[in-house]
Amino acid sequence: MIAFISRFTSRRFKQILLAGLVMVGWHSAVLCQETAKEEDFFKINKVRSPEGTLLEVGGLCTLPNGDLAVTTRRGDIFIVENPTSAKPFFRKFASGLHEVLGAAYKNGSLYVVQRGELTRLFDSNMDGKADVFETVYAWPISGNYHEYSFGPKLAPDGSFFVTLNLGFPAAWWHPESMVPWRGWTLHIFDDGRMEPWAAGMRSPCGISMIDGELFYTDNQGDWVASGSIMPVKKGAFMGHPASLVWTGMKNSPLSLTQQQIFSKVNPRIEFGPDGEQVKPENKENEKFLTAFEMKKNIPEMQLPAVWLPHGILGISTSEIVKVPKGVFGPFEGQLLVGDQGQSKLSRVFMETVNGVLQGCAWDFRSGFQSGVVRLAWANDGSLFIGETNRGWGSAGDANEGLQRLTWNNRVPFEMRTVKAMPDGFEIEFTKPVDKKYAADLASYAIESFIYKYHGVYGSPPVNKQKCVVKGVKVAADAMSVRLIVSNLRQYYIHTITLDGIRDKENAYSLVHPTGYYTLNNIPEGAKLSLKEVSTVNTAKRIMAAGKAPAGTATYAQIKPLLVKYTCVACHNPDKKQVGPGFIDVAKRNYPVDKILQLIKNPQPQNWPGYATPMAPMPQVPATDARRIAAWINSLDDKK
Repeated sequence: MIAFISRFTSRRFKQILLAGLVMVGWHSAVLCQETAKEEDFFKINKVRSPEGTLLEVGGLCTLPNGDLAVTTRRGDIFIVENPTSAKPFFRKFASGLHEVLGAAYKNGSLYVVQRGELTRLFDSNMDGKADVFETVYAWPISGNYHEYSFGPKLAPDGSFFVTLNLGFPAAWWHPESMVPWRGWTLHIFDDGRMEPWAAGMRSPCGISMIDGELFYTDNQGDWVASGSIMPVKKGAFMGHPASLVWTGMKNSPLSLTQQQIFSKVNPRIEFGPDGEQVKPENKENEKFLTAFEMKKNIPEMQLPAVWLPHGILGISTSEIVKVPKGVFGPFEGQLLVGDQGQSKLSRVFMETVNGVLQGCAWDFRSGFQSGVVRLAWANDGSLFIGETNRGWGSAGDANEGLQRLTWNNRVPFEMRTVKAMPDGFEIEFTKPVDKKYAADLASYAIESFIYKYHGVYGSPPVNKQKCVVKGVKVAADAMSVRLIVSNLRQYYIHTITLDGIRDKENAYSLVHPTGYYTLNNIPEGAKLSLKEVSTVNTAKRIMAAGKAPAGTATYAQIKPLLVKYTCVACHNPDKKQVGPGFIDVAKRNYPVDKILQLIKNPQPQNWPGYATPMAPMPQVPATDARRIAAWINSLDDKK
C-alpha cells in the first residue's frame, strides 16, 4: 500500500503521510520513499565507432586540442577527432603493436606501453599516422599470458611510471614473478634509464597520477584481500611477496625477502582432494594476521589509503581520476575509480590525518556496457570510459566499447564527505537534510570490519563489530551532522549507513546511503559532550520479512552471506555476471552436497562459456555453505 501511494500521490501528500506515520512509531527508513537514481544526474552516452572497429580499450589520453587517443588490446591506436560530438571521426594512428594498455602525451609524441616495452610514437611527416616507433625502455617477458603491462603515467618532471603484472602459471590463484621486475613499478626516463621503484603488485591495472603523486589499485587475489587505493612510494612493498625474488639485484630499492614474509604468514594454503583447506585449519575463528599487523614487523609494507570493499565497490579495480575544478558539481576534487568486473565507478573522498591518507568510498555510477578499464576527462568536463572484458568477464554484456559520462547540472542528494573526528565522524551533505530525521539516532548504523592478509584468494570481511551511535549534532544550516560513535578501531573499515536521512526539500533518501571509511588514524582534538547533542532514538525499523517455502531463506535473508563471502562479486540472482546467475546454477539440479563441493573445489569445465574461472572458496563454513546451496536450489521452483 505504501509503495502504491508513494508512486501515485503528490509530493506534499507523501510528506504529510510520512510525518503521520513517524508520529505513530514508524521510522522513515521502512517506507518505500521516492528516491532519485544515479541516472537522474549522470548520463551514459555511447561514443560511436566505425562499423567493424573493435575497441577493446587499453588506454585513453586526451590530447591538448581535445582529440582523444585510444589504444586497444589488439594493438591498434586511434585518434578520435571531435570525440564529444554526435559524429566523431576515428583516424587510425598506428597498428600492429602488442597489447597496448595505456597512453600518455608529451611534447608532440604519444607514449604507450606494450607488453614488453615503453614506446614513443611520432608523426614526422604530418600525414596523420605514426611513422616513428622508438623503444624508450624494454623489460623481460616470459611469454606467460598474464604478463600485462600498464601505463605510462607522467611524473611532474616528465619521467614515466609503468606497472608490470605477475605471470599466472597453472595454479592461477598463486601468480609468480617469472622474469625480473614482474610485480614491480618501474620509473623510466627519456634517455632509457630505469630505476625499480616499488614491489609487491599483483595485477596493478589502476596506475594513476593524482596531484603529482603516484597511486594504484590492484585486483583481489592471493595476498590481496580486496581492491584499494594505495600510494606508491619509492622502496615500498605493496603486499604481494612474489616480486620479492628480485630484491637481491643491485638496483633494487628494497632488501626485503620472501622469507621475511613467509616467516610470519604461511605462503601456501594447500587443498586436499575434496577441496578442503589443509592448513591452517578451516575454522572461521582461526588466528589470522592483517596488513597493519604485518607492518609492525615489515616497515616497508604500504597500507591502503582507502579500501574498496570487494563485491560491493567492485571486484577488479582499475584507473583512478581526480574530478577537475568546475566539473561534476559537489564532487569537485574527489576521486572516481573504475571497476572492470562490475562495470561501474566508485567515488572516493580522501583526507590526511596525522600525516597519513584515509577516507571514504561510495558507489557512484553503474550500468556501463562493458568492463571499465580506462578513464580520461574530455575538454568539456565529461568523462570518457574505455571498456573491455575479453578474458575477464564483466557485468556489462558488451565485450568492448567507448562511452562518455555527462552531468546534467542537477545536484544529487548524497554524502559529500565523511571526515574522522576524535569521537566519531562528521558527515557533510550535498543538500540540506530534514533536521527531524537527522537528529534521530535510528537514522544511523555503523559497524567496522577488516580483511585477512594471507595467501588465500581474497578474504571475507572478518572481526565485525557494531559501533553504537551515541549522539548526533546537526549543523544550523542542516548541511552536516557530527556523530559520537563508540568502538572506533584504527585501520578498520567502518561501514556507515544512513537509511533514515531525508532531503529537506523533497523528502528523498540518499542516492547512495552507505559509505565505507578507512580509519588509518583517529585525530586528536576536542570531543563533543552528550549535553550538546541529540540522543533521540525512535522505534527501530520494521523490516519486511517476506515469505519463502518452508526451510528456505529469502534473498533478503541470504544476501548478507553472499556479501560476506563475496559471492555477489561474480554472481547475480537471475542473470549472467562474471559467473552464471544463481538461477542458472539451480537449473543444473545439483544436490546440496554437490554445491558444497563445488564451492570449495570449483570445476570451471562445467561452465565453458565463462572466461574467468572461479577461485576455490574453502573459507566458507559448511553451515553457511548449506544455507546458500539450499537457497540456490529453491530458485528453480520460483523461476
